[in-house]
Amino acid sequence: MIGKLTGILAERNPPQVVVDCNGVGYEVDVPMSTFYNLPPAGERVSLLTHFVVREDAQVLYGFATAQERAAFRMLIKISGIGPRMALGVLSGLSVGELAQAITLQEAGRLVKIPGIGKKTAERLLLELKGKLGADIALPAHAATDAQADILQALVALGYSDKEAAASLKALPKDVAVGEGIKLALRALAK
Repeated sequence: MIGKLTGILAERNPPQVVVDCNGVGYEVDVPMSTFYNLPPAGERVSLLTHFVVREDAQVLYGFATAQERAAFRMLIKISGIGPRMALGVLSGLSVGELAQAITLQEAGRLVKIPGIGKKTAERLLLELKGKLGADIALPAHAATDAQADILQALVALGYSDKEAAASLKALPKDVAVGEGIKLALRALAK
């Protein structure tokens, strides 16, 4: 019903903002990824929106990009995932990171998001496989199952995604998982 709001950013109270559109203030809930990229209060802003009507409330959700809104809409179609949890997912991971986690079937990345348990993460991976991330090309370092397992092991050991991915670039393409983890840890220790 309401697809886009353009106006003056009147208030910023995470995760909610108020957008003044010609004297009418719209309360809009936004993911933190959108919130951090908003201009200061008093500046002009434009948000793509998704309007949810429930028996007890009418809530407007706003997004900086069409990809965020599309991901949100995919998430809320999943049984057990409501708009609040979908906002939490998009606050915890960018759309690209979410697509990569789905493509690589990395439940561990989703479990780190508050409110997402192991079963919910597995349901998200199952429901979104082939829908979100299907058009995202896998990075060269995650081309094989062994390298995806090595990447997941390094992240589980506490290394960031960027550090783990950088260490994989130096590994031979046909390395076994155990040997790859050892070599990657040596590279990260330097």
